[in-house]
Amino acid sequence: MSEPLVTVAREGAVATIALNRPAKRNAISDALLAALEDAVVQAQREARAIVIHGNGPCFSAGLDLSEHKARSAEEVFRHSRGWHRVFRRIREGDVPAIAAIHGACVGGGLELAAACHIRVADSTAFFALPEGTRGIFVGGGASVHVARLLGAARMTDMMLTGRALDAAAAERAGLVTYVEPEGGAVAKARELAAKVAQAAPLTVLGVLQALPRIQDMAEADGLFVESLVAALAQTGPEAQARLAAFLEKRAPKAGEDR
Repeated sequence: MSEPLVTVAREGAVATIALNRPAKRNAISDALLAALEDAVVQAQREARAIVIHGNGPCFSAGLDLSEHKARSAEEVFRHSRGWHRVFRRIREGDVPAIAAIHGACVGGGLELAAACHIRVADSTAFFALPEGTRGIFVGGGASVHVARLLGAARMTDMMLTGRALDAAAAERAGLVTYVEPEGGAVAKARELAAKVAQAAPLTVLGVLQALPRIQDMAEADGLFVESLVAALAQTGPEAQARLAAFLEKRAPKAGEDR
């Protein structure tokens, strides 16, 4: 019996999703994408935080080109929209997702990482968008979501020249927010996920659902929505309990729980 293409394991409130196609460097085939969607649905139903990583030598080397080369224009279009649907499920879901990245995070692998809310890399990680050098174009959301993280100018450079960013450069560019020693990405991601899982649900809702939309609004509209979300979050019973704990010195100050 063959190994599953994607595995899900849960420890407490944290679900860990692993891409499990190591012999193909976790290249994202149609079957792997479908298994990933099922795993995300399960994890969002059962957990309060998600870690996504790759088994084997890397996070993901991207699109499985062996499936791509025989597709018609219409098939490529529909295939791209399928990737958008799966990654939107991660990005717009109610459960924060953290990508733990080692080795290659290339093309579609980078698009998957960009769909997560936090990205942790170890020192072996590198990031590339080789579509331009292969005569194709991104199709899993990079033109919107990777460009927002990196900026269109840096993404243009990567696509046209084939430039890869190592972990340190990716952190400087804002693509990842944590860099760990070799082999340390998953442990750090799980540590962060355990903290995230303790966040107040209304705060999580505001961060995941309101914050990305505010970025696309005019200033006045964004500030109005911010006030609405603040009113919703800060008047809930959990917020009242947490604020009381802080005022009564039963909760740590900012930075004390690092």
